[in-house]
Amino acid sequence: MVAAASVAVLALAASLVLPSTGAASAASAEATPPAGMLRAEASAITDGAGNQVLLRGVNVNNLVDFYQPRPEVPATTPLTEADFAGMAEYGFTVSRLNISWSALEPERGTLDPAYLAQIRDAVRWAADNGIYTVLDMHQDGWWNGATAEGTACRPGTETMWGYDGAPEWATITDAAPRCQFTGRDISPAGNRAFQNFYFDTDGVQSALAETWGKLAAEFRDEPMVAGFDLLNEPGFGETAPVTTSHMLGAFYGKAIEQIRAAGAPQIVFVEPSIFWSGLGFDTGPTAGFTTDRNIVFSPHLYAESITMDRSLGIPPIVGLERQFGLAQRVAAEYDAPLWSGEYGYWGEDADVLARLTRYADAEDAHLLGSAYWVWKQACGDPQNGIQEFGNALMMQDCVTGGDAPPKADLLEILSRAYPQHAPGRLTALEADGAAVQLAGSTDARSCGLRVWVPGTAEPTVEATGVTDVEATAVPGGWIVTGCAGGEYSLSTR
Repeated sequence: MVAAASVAVLALAASLVLPSTGAASAASAEATPPAGMLRAEASAITDGAGNQVLLRGVNVNNLVDFYQPRPEVPATTPLTEADFAGMAEYGFTVSRLNISWSALEPERGTLDPAYLAQIRDAVRWAADNGIYTVLDMHQDGWWNGATAEGTACRPGTETMWGYDGAPEWATITDAAPRCQFTGRDISPAGNRAFQNFYFDTDGVQSALAETWGKLAAEFRDEPMVAGFDLLNEPGFGETAPVTTSHMLGAFYGKAIEQIRAAGAPQIVFVEPSIFWSGLGFDTGPTAGFTTDRNIVFSPHLYAESITMDRSLGIPPIVGLERQFGLAQRVAAEYDAPLWSGEYGYWGEDADVLARLTRYADAEDAHLLGSAYWVWKQACGDPQNGIQEFGNALMMQDCVTGGDAPPKADLLEILSRAYPQHAPGRLTALEADGAAVQLAGSTDARSCGLRVWVPGTAEPTVEATGVTDVEATAVPGGWIVTGCAGGEYSLSTR
């Protein structure tokens, strides 16, 4: 998630809707991923067997090395296989697994075996339940350090908690104060740490790229690892847009080179800076930052949610529906698919269901997948603020420490029917609960159609151009399968 940005940030970013052109930091073109692994093909994520794949699921933050505001209140909840079984019962097929560089590499040059084991467990549990994993190098505010005791923050800023991200050895603040302005993502210390990262001070940027190579090597043969999200919501440092376009692209190029050199063929997910989450639009890495074609553009589509305009009470700078069009324009510049790695978090406002319904309708209209924020959130998570409940889909009661009822109203929308795999390319999609209407086109006949339908009642299926239709009961709903060739359509009710 992202804290609200400042008015000054808006002025800086207002003209930065599309990636700029310029010199590229090239990475070696990748070999074709082997059979059974997902890959990016122009505007779609596919399974390599002629089928488009919609990855829909949730963020999982149980492995994040969060700052702990109160020692007696845990900052995360345990992650178990039951979590992934629960996700599958809502039709989810992807977990964006948030991991922390600070926990992965607490000592420079060495990956922590115990933490790697936790990641492996999560990947295995997800795979056993038919769920892909996107490994996300997560950070919020660069690192989990809070304001040092005795710091006097200037007027207009305030002391702050730490959050999560880089290890101490990779955090170079030059003694800038850890005082936040409008939120955790704007502090002199955080900005300076990102500036030093972008300029590779003490080799910290190169170190993260090398770490990605080592981590990718651990999972290069795992087909249920969909890919690698190189850096969550990168900060802007002190010299945007140079840092958020050219220099961010240079880091991505380095990391991709390390990943491919390690023999990992999976998708690489690349994000624009924090500006996109905070404003609804942004520049991205310079177009041509890599020659690798197996990439996905992955902004966080938080428009009308926790963006600056909403926090200030002004009309939306970018509306919920318009953000999809802007994001797809940028993805087209990269000749890459679009996938939103985070969205949601509309708070407790009375219109939250209306906004999520609008988001779902727009997502379907644009034939996209995404990962909702967030599956679980512990009461001691600094992003939660230690309230009555841990605010997530799976709620935690902060009085008892036990589970509270899930957010059934949100889950009903998120678990709506959709094609998990579709032969060729989808051309239309509309869904409401267990009712779905989809259309597609394929040059080669494929039996890869796989449609999730929630609920206990067996769906009534009508189809054109689809044969061998079967509906199979699974926990939480039904899977409708079939074979399609040419133009086809299918609907359930």
